[in-house]
Amino acid sequence: MRLQKSIEIQAVAEKIWPLLAEPSNIAKWCSPAKKMRRTNDQCNGLGTTFYFEERAVGRLMKLNFIITEWIENHSVAFKMTSGNLVKGYEQRYTLEKTPAGIRVTCSEKVKLPFGILGKCFEPIRRPYSEGHLVRMLAQLKIMSECP
Repeated sequence: MRLQKSIEIQAVAEKIWPLLAEPSNIAKWCSPAKKMRRTNDQCNGLGTTFYFEERAVGRLMKLNFIITEWIENHSVAFKMTSGNLVKGYEQRYTLEKTPAGIRVTCSEKVKLPFGILGKCFEPIRRPYSEGHLVRMLAQLKIMSECP
């Protein structure tokens, strides 16, 4: 299942970036996040690994990720290396300058388990996942636009 949502934020990339790149800030706008921590000695950038927990469809999703793209003030992406409840998970955030500020786009690719049965479940899961992305981006906007 592929999802993509964008939001216009009246702020500079340098104000938005720390909210996307610092684990302690992510939990402030990523509402379902229950726990997030780095799992290697690397502080940031390509190859940084982290553990993430979130409540999803009534269960605790526990995932390990590696950062696969890191262009400061422009884009960050990560890919699941192991976890439960999903077979694969990738997410990418891009920041694009606009006349009004910055357009933040979140692209997400989730591979549900159970083969063809998982594919059949996608239409049921999509509205929940899309709503989740919209709420997260709205909270990111609020935090970024605060003085």
